[in-house]
Parts: sequence; C-alpha cells; structure tokens
Amino acid sequence: MLVSKEYMGYLARQVTKKLIAGEFIETKDVNGTAERLNAAMLEEMQLEDRINDEVRLILDAYQEEMRTTGASYQEMFKKVKQQLVQKYKAVL
Repeated sequence: MLVSKEYMGYLARQVTKKLIAGEFIETKDVNGTAERLNAAMLEEMQLEDRINDEVRLILDAYQEEMRTTGASYQEMFKKVKQQLVQKYKAVL
C-alpha cells in the first residue's frame, strides 16, 4: 500500500467531517462513521497489494517455463497483473 494505515485513518476522519459539514450525510455516531469509512478505504487501497500477491503466485508456478523460454519477469508481471485487474474489474 502506498500510504500508511494511520494516514488513511486521518483521511477517513477528514472526509467524514467534510461530508457532515457539507450536509451530504447525517449521522449521530461520527466516530463510527469515520471507522467504517476507514475500513472501506483500507480495503480498496489493499486491492492492488492482493492482486500483486496473486500475480507472484501465478508467476512462481510458471517460473521454470519462463526461464526456458527467456520471458522477462517484469513483462510477465505487467501482463498477468493487467489480466487480473480486468478480471476483478479493479481500478488502479
């Protein structure tokens, strides 16, 4: 993940405050709302990490074949990652 969890918590609190101040949302539990928003934001930010982990697992399975054909790990990583992004309909 590119940003720290603490910073994501800060962002969630600030977004919650702005949404309430702008009267976009109404809540009695500001902290609970900020925590739920933080959880949603963290899950979304960790999506790329999970995709990268899956790509590594796939490429590990084909490591020998890639070595014999001379395929570049970086190029294959990009291709497999792009396929998984399309599969999961993710926006990175």
